[in-house]
Amino acid sequence: MTTGTAPPSFGLDDFGLDDRMRLFGYVTADNRLAYLWVLRAFDAARSGYQVVLHTAEVGATLATLAGTHPGCPDPATLELPRLLDALVDWGVLDRGQDGARAATLSEYRNRHSVYQFTEAGYRAHRAVESVLAAGLEDSSLSRLVFADLLADLKALAAANAAGDGEEVFRKLNRLDRALADVAERAARFYHMLGDLSRTHDVRPEVFLSHKDALLAHLRDFHDELQRYTPRLREAVEEAEATGLERMIEAAAEADDRLFATPAERLADWHRRWTGLRSWLAPPGADTPSEAERLSGATMTAVSDVLALLRRVTESRRGGVSRESQLRHLAAWFTQAGSEDAAHALFDVVFGLGAPRHAGVAHADPEAIPTRLSWWEAPAVELSRTLVQSGRMPGQGNGRPARIDRSDVARRVLRERQVAEEKRQAAAAEGLVHTTAPLTEPQAAVLRRLLDLALAARAAGRRDAPVAAAAFGVKLTLTPRPGRFTTVVTESGRLHLDGYDLALTQGRG
Repeated sequence: MTTGTAPPSFGLDDFGLDDRMRLFGYVTADNRLAYLWVLRAFDAARSGYQVVLHTAEVGATLATLAGTHPGCPDPATLELPRLLDALVDWGVLDRGQDGARAATLSEYRNRHSVYQFTEAGYRAHRAVESVLAAGLEDSSLSRLVFADLLADLKALAAANAAGDGEEVFRKLNRLDRALADVAERAARFYHMLGDLSRTHDVRPEVFLSHKDALLAHLRDFHDELQRYTPRLREAVEEAEATGLERMIEAAAEADDRLFATPAERLADWHRRWTGLRSWLAPPGADTPSEAERLSGATMTAVSDVLALLRRVTESRRGGVSRESQLRHLAAWFTQAGSEDAAHALFDVVFGLGAPRHAGVAHADPEAIPTRLSWWEAPAVELSRTLVQSGRMPGQGNGRPARIDRSDVARRVLRERQVAEEKRQAAAAEGLVHTTAPLTEPQAAVLRRLLDLALAARAAGRRDAPVAAAAFGVKLTLTPRPGRFTTVVTESGRLHLDGYDLALTQGRG
């Protein structure tokens, strides 16, 4: 692969950092809504393949929008020339002259200006519109993408082995976009959950109506992620086994970006593959992948939702909301007779005593300059009993013992967890079609499915079927009073009283 020099910059590259930031100046201007609707008029005309507009045409388009959008201002009340000139100054619009309409030099200069979006201005406008149109419906996790990732990785390995450079480029490009979408969706979803858990005025009827769907969404995403994580790791390693450098070079050669040198394209695809590997298959067993971190974040989100559910339920049971509690507390503070009484009330309400471990002095306090902050000063050794139970170490025991943090033990436990997930996934694959007695791993998967299904039963609905899914197997229990279902395993027989059991391939 040959290298070359980069071509001269043009277009968006001509906009410096300050120019790009000035593109959003209209968002904070005094007449921001008028600027927004003027730009929406240009956007509406652009959708009809009319790119260049005269001032009168901008007004006509605004009048049309005002007839269908209640928030659009009447163009007769706006100073359109001043608004257009300001947008030109910010770099959002570009101004030209329509000489074909001018009869005199004065008309040419003053009355026949035409306007259109600059490329950077159009992107800034679309970015603002995307923020204005964003809603909670955009905050969802995509669990169906993992099957596509696995299929694309296998197709990538086959294309690289066959030497099909264009197919390698297409699959790598799809994988890059899919992972970017997963990361962006996850960030929006967990940020939405964080905002939900931090709010002080949760409407119980709204939250309780959506809690089941939210918990089911998190559970299904986590099960799908656990199911595909080991398979995706193996698929990445299989793709690399066909020749990593050849794959990267094939993608860079098929890349049709004109204004990037071959060396830049090669470096860019190396960076993309490194990011993909960190997501799905990090190089070391002691390094957690982003997929594993996402799994942990999902379980944390489940705990947060359950904690919020308890909070909402307790507020409904007691008839007192968090808002009313805070209002009463604020009234107590304002009615405190003195500053000391307010401090005493604060300590009692929030339970903020002096933390013992924060009051431990360094062995040689004079050796540490007082101007150093906590971030810069050396750490103070703490005893195990002080951290774990709040008790000071006994007299005559010498120096406090260090707190052991065994990274090796944590790594071993994580390896065992991954191996157990792989074993259960392999056992689940043969669970549906087997006719022989179930092996112990298959019986363990069946017991887990039964536990999930029976735990999902609704109170008072004994006659309703229940179902559960995990590792690609779906279990359905249909009530049949007076009947027994027997499952033969290598270690014995499992009897289900009053239920028919059915196993099928399904999402889990």
